[in-house]
Amino acid sequence: MSSKSNKSSNKTLINTSIVLISIMVIIFSLKQFGVIGESNSDIEVETTFTKYATITQKVSASGNIQPEVEVIIRPDVSGEIIELAVQEGDFVREGDLLVRIKPDIYQARIDNLNAALLTQKARMEQTRAALIQAEATYTRDKELFEKALISELQYIQTTSNWESQKANLKASEYQIESAQAQLRQAQEELEQTVIRAPQNGTVTGLTVEAGERVLGNAQMAGTEMMRISLLDRMEVEVDVNENDIVNVHLSDTARIEVDAYPNRIFNGVVTEIANSARVSGAGTNEQITNYKVKVRIVTPHNLGQGGGQLQAMATEEVTQLLPTPNFKPGMSASVDIETDTATDVVSVPIQAVTVRDFSLDKETGSPSKDSMDDETNQEDATLASLKVKEQDIRKVVFVIEDGVAVRKEVETGISDNANIQISQGLDIGEEIVIGSYRTLSRTLKNNDKVIIAKEGESNE
Repeated sequence: MSSKSNKSSNKTLINTSIVLISIMVIIFSLKQFGVIGESNSDIEVETTFTKYATITQKVSASGNIQPEVEVIIRPDVSGEIIELAVQEGDFVREGDLLVRIKPDIYQARIDNLNAALLTQKARMEQTRAALIQAEATYTRDKELFEKALISELQYIQTTSNWESQKANLKASEYQIESAQAQLRQAQEELEQTVIRAPQNGTVTGLTVEAGERVLGNAQMAGTEMMRISLLDRMEVEVDVNENDIVNVHLSDTARIEVDAYPNRIFNGVVTEIANSARVSGAGTNEQITNYKVKVRIVTPHNLGQGGGQLQAMATEEVTQLLPTPNFKPGMSASVDIETDTATDVVSVPIQAVTVRDFSLDKETGSPSKDSMDDETNQEDATLASLKVKEQDIRKVVFVIEDGVAVRKEVETGISDNANIQISQGLDIGEEIVIGSYRTLSRTLKNNDKVIIAKEGESNE
């Protein structure tokens, strides 16, 4: 029996210890979060001073580099490539030979149409001779009819024959014009078997080889053979979210970062803003609406790939330490578009601006006990308790005055990654609370006593 009693006592002791430890952990946690403890203790905060600053608002987006001008080369006629005069990466000038397609079929068609044209010309001469004869017969029979030497029926037949021969001659002329048009078309198709560069540029995206058969534009879109791009005029095409696109305007300055050139910033300018949106994930919770924006890279790049001589451009960048960038289509890039700038304005760190519900400061009032005697007042009190309280959320900054955090309502303007403009509510040189985040967002209240954390210390 004593053994069972000892086991029961040990079990009770263990359970008691677990409960005590749990209570201690809970009390420690509540103290850490400020729920219990000394209510009159000063709150430790981090501070700084308001100052004048130049703030630039930015819209960030990412995309890919592409040529501003890119021409897709497709053949107008179908056939076998018998000569490919360029390779990918070659620079070509307007009029240079690119591709030659086997011309045998088109040359044979020209020969056939030439023969048909000569046949039509010979038939026209026959028709002209028949017309001359019909006209002579008509002239003779007209005189005989006027002298009543032939019947009216014979005269009508002669006249009809003459008119018919004139119509035949006109038809022969039209047939010759049609044959000549077909011949011109065949000659143009023969010329199209030789494809030349429509502009200066670099051959990019070569997709065919000599000996391959290509499809002309007469059949659907035709085979894409290559692209000719102006690599000395590159741009970045980025997707800008619908919430930011309203701030972007043509000619806005941009700063461009290219993954292939880390730790370098290139200059750009907005040249095109799409009016139609591109929606992904339509009809789902992950629906995203973006707009295409094109940003021209104005920093000199790809020198020597525009067909001209290398020139001393942008001497600040063209050095041994920072060589001229050589961008290629498809490179990844991110863009910061500078949409607005405020110069020498009162500014504070972004984290200094927080929000408070001013409705908590108002006296809400509650019904007295005497007024609850009557049933009607009880119903009114019940409805009042169920009514949803209207919040009055405002932006505020806590200012240090004589060791007290005074809440001040502010109006803000534009912001960048670090600072935000204060358009109303603060003056220059005021000491404001900037941390910690937990203190600003939850703990700190109006007129709370505070102590300034020493530099390098934090209550986080």
